[in-house]
Amino acid sequence: MVTSGPSPMEIDQESSPSIKDTPMTAAAAAAAASPSSSPSEENKQLSEEEEARQAIEKLRGEDVSARVEAAYKLETVAKTLGEERTRDELLPFLTDGVDDEEDVLAAIAISLGKLIPYVGGSEHVHSLLPPMELLLSVEENYVRENAQKSAKQISAALPSEIFHREYTAMITRLATKEWFTARMSACVLIADSFSRFIPSEQEAQVQHFANLCRDEVPMVRRMAAQNLGRMVTNVVEAKGKHCVGPDGMLTTTFIPLYEELASNEQPDSVRLHTATNCVSFGSAMSEVQSLKGRDDLSTAAADVLVKRIVPLIVATIDDRSWRVRWTAASKFAEVVSAFEKISGAIDYMIPAYEKLLQDPEAEVRTAATLNLAEVGKCNCTVPCPPSSRGSADTSDDESKWPRSSVAKRLVKKVTTLTEDESENVRAALGMVATELSSHLGKEATITDLVPPVLLLLRDTTSEVRLNVISSLGALNKVIGVDLLSQSLFPAIIDLAEDGKWRIRLAIMQHIPHLAKQLGKDFFSEKLTTHCVGWLRDDISTIRQAAAENLKELTIIFGAEWAIEYLLPPLGEIIRHQSYLRRLSAVQALSLMATIMDPPDLTITEVLPLVLSMATDNVANIRFNVAKGLERIAPVCGSAVTDSQIRPVLGLLAEDPDRDVRYFANKTLESLDMH
Repeated sequence: MVTSGPSPMEIDQESSPSIKDTPMTAAAAAAAASPSSSPSEENKQLSEEEEARQAIEKLRGEDVSARVEAAYKLETVAKTLGEERTRDELLPFLTDGVDDEEDVLAAIAISLGKLIPYVGGSEHVHSLLPPMELLLSVEENYVRENAQKSAKQISAALPSEIFHREYTAMITRLATKEWFTARMSACVLIADSFSRFIPSEQEAQVQHFANLCRDEVPMVRRMAAQNLGRMVTNVVEAKGKHCVGPDGMLTTTFIPLYEELASNEQPDSVRLHTATNCVSFGSAMSEVQSLKGRDDLSTAAADVLVKRIVPLIVATIDDRSWRVRWTAASKFAEVVSAFEKISGAIDYMIPAYEKLLQDPEAEVRTAATLNLAEVGKCNCTVPCPPSSRGSADTSDDESKWPRSSVAKRLVKKVTTLTEDESENVRAALGMVATELSSHLGKEATITDLVPPVLLLLRDTTSEVRLNVISSLGALNKVIGVDLLSQSLFPAIIDLAEDGKWRIRLAIMQHIPHLAKQLGKDFFSEKLTTHCVGWLRDDISTIRQAAAENLKELTIIFGAEWAIEYLLPPLGEIIRHQSYLRRLSAVQALSLMATIMDPPDLTITEVLPLVLSMATDNVANIRFNVAKGLERIAPVCGSAVTDSQIRPVLGLLAEDPDRDVRYFANKTLESLDMH
């Protein structure tokens, strides 16, 4: 943006006022002429003029950061210059400066989209297109991306006549430019603008898009592949069901393009978009069928999709590039959802998905496994292999297999996945396997899903066991916890004693949820001791979380349960020789006291234990007692506060330790305020 000669905005002062004269020739002059203008309004107008003048100077300066800052203030500059000077001076100035640093150009690209109100109305919005066209052609990717977003804003503001004359012509120029970056931008703009083109323009722009899909530069083909799905969606919206007929645009142009872009001759970066584009084709066809219902035309089009599109997505399962297979695996639930209503498509897709679950690369298997529950939601029926290969009706011909739900077929793969050598795959399975239960029903869940889930609960990797425990809610809704409790308990204990403190913390965070699932009796018998025992952990974070857990358990099971099962072991811990354990017990008691119902139980059962610690020989314990009493006092009421709590705080306020005195006095002040 640095210029050696005069800027287009530097007008000879004798013939025309420069930017320095703007305050008195524009807004400020009007303000001076108006007797009702206040000094504050005049100062605001003058400050805007000054800001604009500084922005122009910075744009012409050599400091890159200053030019970037100024480029973000083009709205202020345009507002100051006025509509005519913005068109005649500012925009040509920006057009001449497109060889600037990429950060400056990116800022200008963003700001151009915001100048629409300052160029003189809709009939002049097209004056923003010359600098925009140059920015759409620059080499830096994120400059073009910002320019594409602003171009979309500008196109929306253009009147139809000007859009067809100016904007469409700009897209055509971009699509045919020699430099490939312009053609990359054309891929985006054609897809975004298709629904606004008139029929003759649609034909021409589709041809341009087809040429871009076959461009000699791989990066252009990659961008075309990336936008093919949106292009298909917009074509269907604009053309309706006739685009899927024998001579329709979808059938004659876009399916062949998809086949070319998905072929093995394309580089990985192009083939990566095969799965995403497949989703767009399936969604578009489902949309067409929903418009008019099934007829010969939509049925024939669906048949074309099954015969031509589905084989291509299935082929990605065996692609030589693991990245392409990974993309297919991560998008497969979307693919199934898009083609669910297309007759016959799912019969091809589920076997392909099962191959992804057995892919040689662990990353691909993990991505596929994470989609297991979503794929299992499919309402279609598919051929399901007989459970016993030795039965009389067993056949290798899938057409003779009985049909069942997708979930019932996929659940047979869960056991195999529990033995996967990658702990990431097993951890992913632990997150999603139980969600299949809602699609299987109680009987099939007990028969086919519970055994592998129990295997996961005994997995050697703690993350796997933790993920299963975190996702047991779905399983409990179908079969109840009774069938799992005996196997669940050992897994919880293993995690509770895991050598990694973050694992112990994670299982602790699930304890309140498990308490609701397991019920009071089982929890009281099996897990209460461990919950209190966490107060003795060597890690401070674990002890704090344990104290919070005891509070949550008191809320879930009630104060009387807490008195029976929690207070006796807490009474032992407050006499422990380690002050850290005693401290944890004080913190837990203080938290539990605040939520006990009725409050009388706090006064009779918890408060005496907390007050007894006020004479502990460790200052850290004593000032935590003072802090805890601040929480407990509002629950106990004024009478108990005055008779039991204030005397203890008075003693602590005279403690030899200054921290104890500070917190005791702070609590006394808090009580006085209430």
